[in-house]
Amino acid sequence: MGKRGKIYITLAILGILALVVFEMTKPKDINWFPSYATHHKIPFGSLVFTEQLQRISDSVIPIDRPPFEYLRKNNIKGTYLFFNNNVNFGKAELERLLKWTSEGNTLVVSSLTFEEKLLDTLNLAMESVNIFDNFENKFEVKLVNPVFETKKYKFDKASTLFHFNKIDSSKTRVIGVVDKIRKETDTIKNERVNIIKQTWGNGEIILNSFPQAYTNYFILNAPNQEYTAGLLSYLDISKPIYLDQHYKSGKKFYTSPMYLFLNNPNLKWAYYLVLIGVIFYIIFEGKRKQRAIPIVKPLNNQTVDFTRTIANMYYESSKHSEIAHHKIQHFLEYIRKQMYLDTSTVDANFLKNLAARSNNSIEDTEKLFGYIKRIQEQHTINNIQLERLNSLIENFKSHNQWKTKN
Repeated sequence: MGKRGKIYITLAILGILALVVFEMTKPKDINWFPSYATHHKIPFGSLVFTEQLQRISDSVIPIDRPPFEYLRKNNIKGTYLFFNNNVNFGKAELERLLKWTSEGNTLVVSSLTFEEKLLDTLNLAMESVNIFDNFENKFEVKLVNPVFETKKYKFDKASTLFHFNKIDSSKTRVIGVVDKIRKETDTIKNERVNIIKQTWGNGEIILNSFPQAYTNYFILNAPNQEYTAGLLSYLDISKPIYLDQHYKSGKKFYTSPMYLFLNNPNLKWAYYLVLIGVIFYIIFEGKRKQRAIPIVKPLNNQTVDFTRTIANMYYESSKHSEIAHHKIQHFLEYIRKQMYLDTSTVDANFLKNLAARSNNSIEDTEKLFGYIKRIQEQHTINNIQLERLNSLIENFKSHNQWKTKN
């Protein structure tokens, strides 16, 4: 590679590093996704509310399963709290929730709108708050209970809000109201009911069309936390509070293993640098073709075949004495290595130790070495004697339980 090519590569690497530094140091865009997830720190997550709820109640139980399934498998008492942009129960699920509420429990549902079946059951109707002359989307909410001194709380991140335009005043209690703000000096003039409470059997139902009251953005804008605290005052904290995590717009779990990499700036750019390195490798190294390496088969072990060939030559040439001599020497070497005995002196003590170590009887051991002695004393032997010697040696070795292959 020439000098000019190296300069181009250096400039490219410096440019990439500069881009990485710029991306890592620039401020992150605010995520305004209406998550309502209890673990999200984004403006419309509900981490702050969840932490505060756990501070005032020792029994906050997150439920990540559908309420129909959970109530069918568990006999629980207390408050079941739902909040999300939209909470839509199925027919069978709603019936089970209402039955559970009538047994002396509290059902709290906070959603922009509610399904028709629930509204019809409670004799309610809803419509949106008129947004004409409200171009900045500013709303004002308050709790009507005099205990809260009818303070007003502002919210400016909703395109519209909904209110109950029909209620059964004989059995419905108003908890909160909402209205638009045309100017900063305006106050609520036409109070529109957005939070109600009804008795249902032996229990209670609280419907709230302002779920943003549970979000991080609303609570962290003082003094809005007082409004959310006022809503919590309607809950019986002496009993368990079951916090729904099933009806949430935000993800409850990571669906991709790449989430951890792409959600963490350091890991994300480390991942990108690896990809960039791979691209550079492909560009500069991909053209280099390596010659195929031929497969070299290893040489076959011809030792056994060679030994057999030599042995056959000796046997066919009637050199039985030489074969017997090699056979005896090999056997003595076997005794030295396997039995750890000195074969220079073959006496009664040696035969006794050899018989004990080889798992043979003393008679068979004496018989073998007596035959070996006769073979060594003869100048010539025939093939029958050679075969007899081989048979005695192999039979002797077969009794050795610690033998290894030779």
